[in-house]
Amino acid sequence: MTVADRLTLEQGLLLALLVLDTVLLALLELFFLPLRIGVVPLPVTVLVGAVTTPWLVSSAAKLVRPGLSWVPLVVWVLVVFGVGMLGPGGDLVLIQDWRALLLLGASALPGAMVLGGGLGRAAGRGPGRG
Repeated sequence: MTVADRLTLEQGLLLALLVLDTVLLALLELFFLPLRIGVVPLPVTVLVGAVTTPWLVSSAAKLVRPGLSWVPLVVWVLVVFGVGMLGPGGDLVLIQDWRALLLLGASALPGAMVLGGGLGRAAGRGPGRG
């Protein structure tokens, strides 16, 4: 590990803050996913996830470094599946219907696309290329 590979204290704190934001947003999206108005399901947290998960990934790439932009996406997936399947008291928090699939697809897929695009751009600017 070279000196350039190490995180500065500021970068480490920013990454920790982004991870904390990721955990809190994943919990919010998970616990409010079953929201209903009367008998009509209203999965508004899917929209929250579709906006915030890619934003967290791109923020990690800009504020910390592109090579660590995968951290918020992996933390989000681990929290959603970990708490969703092994919730408090062993309860199943991740509801088993179309809203769960919509949350996973609308949050993880755009986050993965932002991650891939950012890593591809970083590889294009690699050593000797700019």
